[in-house]
Amino acid sequence: MRIAFYGSSLVSAYWNGAATYYRGLLRALAARGHEITFYEPDVYDRQKHRDIDPPVWCKVVVYEGTVEALKRVAGEAAAADIVVKASGVGFEDDLLLAEVMASASPAALKVFWDVDAPATLAELKSNPDHPLRRALCALELVLTYGGGDPVVEAYRAIGARECIPVYNALDSETHHPVPADLRFAADLAFLGNRLPDRESRVEEFFLGPAARLDGRKFLLGGAGWHDKSLPANVAYIGHVPTADHNAFNATPSAVLNVSRASMAENGFSPATRVFEAAGAGACLITDAWEGIELFLKPGEEVLVARDGRDVIELLRDLTPANAKMIGERALGRVLSEHTYDHRAAEVDRIFRSRAPRAEAAE
Repeated sequence: MRIAFYGSSLVSAYWNGAATYYRGLLRALAARGHEITFYEPDVYDRQKHRDIDPPVWCKVVVYEGTVEALKRVAGEAAAADIVVKASGVGFEDDLLLAEVMASASPAALKVFWDVDAPATLAELKSNPDHPLRRALCALELVLTYGGGDPVVEAYRAIGARECIPVYNALDSETHHPVPADLRFAADLAFLGNRLPDRESRVEEFFLGPAARLDGRKFLLGGAGWHDKSLPANVAYIGHVPTADHNAFNATPSAVLNVSRASMAENGFSPATRVFEAAGAGACLITDAWEGIELFLKPGEEVLVARDGRDVIELLRDLTPANAKMIGERALGRVLSEHTYDHRAAEVDRIFRSRAPRAEAAE
């Protein structure tokens, strides 16, 4: 089936945490016979920070950040069997949703794919006249990056016909074990952009423990931390390109996942970093959130910290042998249950069962 997908960026992970999710899912869907075109606006300097070339398995259309260009590419939705508008595209999202769905064929399956459901739902709750709330009745399906039953129930309560979570996963072609790289040597490493919804939690789970473990080395990667006051034993290396993620995860004694506050409160929202780290065979320490056991077994495949004090204790007790064992178990678990091939099989079933007219037209 022909899929027109309107998202933030496929070719750039710069200020774009959904890139790995898009790449893994869409490549696996393409392998199942879908013909995909990904439309992304040229905004936020993402095109200047491309970390992959346009792939052979998906046509990428980059359009200018103008209303005229937006309307032009939205019109191309008319040729698709499945039309997907993702959240957080980054340029005139409400207008893009309206234009894309107006252009879509009446026979097409129309989908809103929410890659930040807690934030979207909070926005909808605060604005009863939000354009997305009005558009839901015309959409056959809402897919979400995570969230479990709380997100499903919230979407249904505001008018969604159907809502199904499609969780993050491992792209084993791009994220896998590699030899250690001395650039990323540390006792604990954290990779994440500086965001208002996460900064205080990074202070609690990462910077606080670093300040109290001054004999240990900590490594911080991600955009936006350049003017943040850091303990002397925290090395800041800025934006880490996707090509370096494997070494970043495989080298330190342990790596840390810190959820944004809204994701942690909602639960059932494993970040991309969780699967990237597990895929590299890393020993992962994650902040506590409901639903973690659906993806990795606490204490055996992942270490779970309730606060900064737990992080300190986990680091003090962690031995190289235990760290290696946890990483190997995590890698085995995600390869057997949580790859994008697994997720794409689910999405393929969803699409084909809900777009019979489109499938018949192939």
